[in-house]
Amino acid sequence: MTSETDRTEEILRAKLGELTLEEKVHLCTGMTMWSLTPIERIGLAELVVSDGPSGVRGVTWDERSPSLNLPSASSLSSTWSRDAAHLAGVTVAGEARRKGVHAVLGPTINLHRSPLGGRHFEAFSEDPHLTAFMADALVDGIQSQGVAACLKHYVANDYEEERFTANSVVSERALRELYLLAFEKAVVEARSWMVMSSYNLINGVPSSENDLLETPLKSEWGFDGVVVSDWFASHSINSARAEQDLLMPGPIGPWGQALVDAIRTGDIDESTLDRKVLRILRLAGRVGALAGVERPDFSLRQVDNIAVARALASEGSVLLRNEGQALPWRSRPTSIAVIGDNARRARSQGGGSATVIPEHVVTPLAGIQAEFGSENVTYSTGAIVQEGVVEFDLERITNPKTGGHGVRVTMVGHDGGILLSEDRFAGTVMLLDSPHVLAKTKTILYETIYKPEETGTILIGAATVGALRLFINDKLVGEGDTGQVSEDPGADIFQPNEVTFPVDVVAGQSVDLRLEISPHIREHMPPAMALVVGTQSNLADSDALIAAAAAQAASAEVAVVVVGTNSRVESEGFDRKNLTLPGRQDDLVRAVAAANPNTVVIVNSGSPVLLPWRHEVRAILLTYFAGQEMGDAIVDMLLGRAEPGGRLPTTWAASEADVPVLDTAPKNGVVAYDEGIHIGYRGFLKKGTEMAYPFGFGLGYTSWNVTHEATVDFSEGSNADAHIELTLTNTGLRPGKQVAQVYAERPHSSVDRPVKWLVGFATVNVAAGESARVSIPVSKRSLAYWDGDWVYEPGEFTLTVGLSVTDTWATTSVTL
Repeated sequence: MTSETDRTEEILRAKLGELTLEEKVHLCTGMTMWSLTPIERIGLAELVVSDGPSGVRGVTWDERSPSLNLPSASSLSSTWSRDAAHLAGVTVAGEARRKGVHAVLGPTINLHRSPLGGRHFEAFSEDPHLTAFMADALVDGIQSQGVAACLKHYVANDYEEERFTANSVVSERALRELYLLAFEKAVVEARSWMVMSSYNLINGVPSSENDLLETPLKSEWGFDGVVVSDWFASHSINSARAEQDLLMPGPIGPWGQALVDAIRTGDIDESTLDRKVLRILRLAGRVGALAGVERPDFSLRQVDNIAVARALASEGSVLLRNEGQALPWRSRPTSIAVIGDNARRARSQGGGSATVIPEHVVTPLAGIQAEFGSENVTYSTGAIVQEGVVEFDLERITNPKTGGHGVRVTMVGHDGGILLSEDRFAGTVMLLDSPHVLAKTKTILYETIYKPEETGTILIGAATVGALRLFINDKLVGEGDTGQVSEDPGADIFQPNEVTFPVDVVAGQSVDLRLEISPHIREHMPPAMALVVGTQSNLADSDALIAAAAAQAASAEVAVVVVGTNSRVESEGFDRKNLTLPGRQDDLVRAVAAANPNTVVIVNSGSPVLLPWRHEVRAILLTYFAGQEMGDAIVDMLLGRAEPGGRLPTTWAASEADVPVLDTAPKNGVVAYDEGIHIGYRGFLKKGTEMAYPFGFGLGYTSWNVTHEATVDFSEGSNADAHIELTLTNTGLRPGKQVAQVYAERPHSSVDRPVKWLVGFATVNVAAGESARVSIPVSKRSLAYWDGDWVYEPGEFTLTVGLSVTDTWATTSVTL
């Protein structure tokens, strides 16, 4: 009897047989930046991919096509909740379908090897077990709606500096037990339909040419989807000989005619290409882009996007400190001092390819003002956080052509003719979607009417790639050239250089602003650039700002200080330089805390920062990059409408010296993973250094008791899991969430082992005074180590049950 799968494979092979050699090569090399070549005669539609999964941007990077902005991965992973991750996936898939996207390029499965990693916020955790768990649930949510998820970046791509060329030198054991393990569950159990190979080399071989694409990915794990390259990652036809299936973007690249010629001369067997094409056709069938292929009825689950974004922001926030049960507020304060640059310019997401443009962002300041009334809320910047050019606020710029808020952007050709003219509604303009126009452009005109909010000399300019001329009221006030940052084309978009010019302005008196840009276009790749136009805030008196904030705090009933990072600290394209909060935010917190004993600090960063004042304030609430509804979610938590439900997925250090793996910079092109299996909390425990807040830690608004009821050991001759039976009792007066965690220990092992490692956990929500009985499975594999294969060391393993890696409520054991 022929199964439905067999029939589908027969159809796919028949369609494969109809394709010419050239068509097959075109299909494997992409058509545009975000799509694959359609072939109508076999019923193949244009297959569209988009960055994600904290939102789905679609094929345009444009504020005129807004997207839902969910909390970042470090926030989502803090939920330790399969339900939350699955819901996020369903929501992302709905956005993808709304935008005509078949595949979401995410989630990011790379580990938090170092807190300095630039894309730390985009990945889940320092622990492979937690990462695998969250990725599996998120992928399942996305693909349950008929949209492909793409696991990235395979593998050992945990840094940004020299990412195109650096060689990650990592032991086979560390690969298997950490970096590959994080991918495995989402491939084997959620059956992810795509995997993205990374930019870097692994042990001397580029990822797109590496045997790791075959083993373990395709052979051991049974991956039958598409391996897509990271954008512009492959530079050699050798990747066609390997298990790389698709190069992006198209249509240029190292395959093309070179691959056609290699097959015709017999240098590469056509069956190698056929395997790749078959995988792409299978993907197209799964997402509904290939006629004649039956697939399940993926009825779109309807969700309230705004409510989901708001709820996930609360559930992923971590309460780090709550002295005297300062939170939630027992009564509504009548005067609130809101302080901090990030209170008004909150970061809802990190920078880079994960960026989406939301229709709105509820900042902490806006959320608090809306709830308590602007008359009861004061605001002070306190300390400048933003670095470099900060884009104009939309309400302060007027399009001279339309009279509405925004700018007119015009692209002028070498003959003086207008190639493209657009009305845009943001200070930042991304020029990614019309490479054919940008390639012919001599000058870009950026025109607006700017209304200053202060009197004096300010710096106006742009971060971009090109030569600039700034005109104010038709008078040239300065010209300069930004040059190009590096050989990394991503730097043109994510970290462009900037040029600014001093301009004398009067508050409230508008000026006509025209910026002329002669773009620098890279050869041998589609033209793309960012244009960030605004002001630079380096002229402020920092002492005066702090003093004003402290005075404001002193006269208020409570003070809410929002600290955080900026786009020059956390983004794709570069790694962080240190863990210190930018600017004088540490001085600001200390001054405000001294002025008002009821100070709550909200931390708006996507990855760990140092909190040297952490014992000086009443409460600390870590919200990460909490998405577009963050301000309303913060109000929910301050008032107790929602409990901060997060537990740390990554250790927060007391000092940089305590971090076991800090440096991410390649040395002579090599990033040596010399720490082996000891990253994150494993490294802290091995070194015996201080953790400010340990892995798994997080407070709540109620109290708990955890009782170990029983341990069901492994059965001899069986692969069944062991189980730890617990009862979690909410001993407080309100509903609450708790995460019971199980860690393994093997202090007298015959091989190097972590001091402790996570092997299981359970997340529960329990009403006041009620109990929940949970059974936490512990697999044999979680106790094995890699030595050419999985090795199961016989004997007893200690298991500790607690609410963080350093907390122990009960101890038991199992035997292999």
